[in-house]
Amino acid sequence: MSLILLDAAATAAALPHAALAEALADMLARRRAGQTLSPERLVVPLTGGVLLAMPASDGEYAVTKLVTVHADNPRRGLPSLLGEVLLMRADTGERLLMLDGPTVTARRTATLSALAAMRLGAARGAELLLVGAGVQARAHLEAFAELLAVSRVWILGRDPARAAALRAHAGDLGLAATVIDDPVPALARCRLIITATTALAPVIPDAVRDDAFVAAVGAYRPEMCELPATLVRRSRVVVDDRAGARHEAGDLIQASLPLESVAQLEDLAPGAIAPGAGAPVVFKSVGQALWDLAAARLAWRSLETAHEPSRLSGARP
Repeated sequence: MSLILLDAAATAAALPHAALAEALADMLARRRAGQTLSPERLVVPLTGGVLLAMPASDGEYAVTKLVTVHADNPRRGLPSLLGEVLLMRADTGERLLMLDGPTVTARRTATLSALAAMRLGAARGAELLLVGAGVQARAHLEAFAELLAVSRVWILGRDPARAAALRAHAGDLGLAATVIDDPVPALARCRLIITATTALAPVIPDAVRDDAFVAAVGAYRPEMCELPATLVRRSRVVVDDRAGARHEAGDLIQASLPLESVAQLEDLAPGAIAPGAGAPVVFKSVGQALWDLAAARLAWRSLETAHEPSRLSGARP
């Protein structure tokens, strides 16, 4: 069997949000049942950057995601994040599929945030405050527009050009969108909040409504922080991966939140935790190779169903 390669466009086409949400829910159930293995990611320093290796298996399939992050790459005309996700059979090691790593990362992260919002009682059709204007912000805009039917978007970004581009993209999705420079008025209105930045200090004040859902997807190192500690401490906090959060969730680390008191998403029945009753819900996502595995399984199933994977744009044997 020849390895199938998907470029960024083909990878995105193979991962529609609704189907990806189901695939992620299935992977959460597999982890809860003890059917998965996913060691902590390996971090290798590079000249000017870092290499991340993230393996996982569910007994049927296995993946390895290799990602490099070089913060100065945009100055060279290159993406800061480069990588690939390799899917293989667990019983034979046969390589089946290689997907574009940054596209998988963006779509599975955003779709997991949307799945968490749905499971944790976030309001459908609510207004959304989106803090950040990069790749993750765009991916979250798309996922929340489709899966939670957001009614309006308020965009807070430090780069005016990127914020304006994201506003235009929201318009293409049929959403009214406004770029703002002060989050306080939007916080009074919005029951959905996404923070997707690389900030070292809180990007919003503790003025979040008690009936709000917050997806915090930045702050992936201990010294980083997007949310004020007072907000973290007064919220019901749920994480995608407690082991990863222990070392990477800067928002929780800086708030000195004991992770023993924090639930993993799959440990909660739908509706067990919801915004309101005096406290918002914060979903802190740090990423996990199992989410890449869920995405790769979905893409492979779609190719098997099609029977002619070479016809998919960007795929080649």
